[in-house]
Amino acid sequence: MKNCPCGLPAAYRDCCGRLHDGQVKAGTAEQLMRSRYSAYAKRLAAYLRETWHPSTRPERIDFERGLEWTGLTIERAEGGSPFHTEGTVEFRARFHQRGAEGEMHEISRFTRYDGAWVYVDGKVE
Repeated sequence: MKNCPCGLPAAYRDCCGRLHDGQVKAGTAEQLMRSRYSAYAKRLAAYLRETWHPSTRPERIDFERGLEWTGLTIERAEGGSPFHTEGTVEFRARFHQRGAEGEMHEISRFTRYDGAWVYVDGKVE
């Protein structure tokens, strides 16, 4: 059993895999954030576009060659629960590229759109 890329102690098929294949929708902004990280790790462009707000969604998603996502840490999550319409998730995503380790630090904004959580935009720190 291989753990989910999002960092939770569960198999991919029981964690983000259920969101990626459409079995369930994210219940919180943090859950959507984790599933989007996993989608980047697995290069699932269709899922990323589907969970991106239409007003900020790019025409296409290109994945950098040689970039491997290696870990996710959620720093904080505000709002984004089933009782909210907006949420913010601050995270650090670690990666390996061209023989070097790196980290991306972002504060992401999420909102509900047509009853589902979607990514609006993020500020890279």
